[in-house]
Amino acid sequence: MAVAELANALERTEEIELTTVGRVSGRKISHPVWFVTDADVLYLLPVKGSDSQWFKNILKNPTMELSVAGTRVRARAIPITDPGEVRQVVEKFRARYGAGEVAKYYSKLDVAVRVPIGS
Repeated sequence: MAVAELANALERTEEIELTTVGRVSGRKISHPVWFVTDADVLYLLPVKGSDSQWFKNILKNPTMELSVAGTRVRARAIPITDPGEVRQVVEKFRARYGAGEVAKYYSKLDVAVRVPIGS
């Protein structure tokens, strides 16, 4: 099953490929992104927050593809806009990648994305 393969692959990498459908062009657009997992949930943090193009794309079409180590699955993105929930995701990113790295790459921390990956 692709979900089990994805879960295994996620344990061995720090970056995944996220593919969204362009809200204006309708074309598939891929981006490498960092992630954190917690149980059967994958969390994503847009580098430019709510100004990130891929975040704007999922607001229009929440279906996305995730790819890592040759495993590709379709998933549904759930935007997180509650400041308290966003802070929790940011803290998970800081714990995984380091506070300095998060500060270096992430310019706006106003939204996050939850992606259920369980079966």
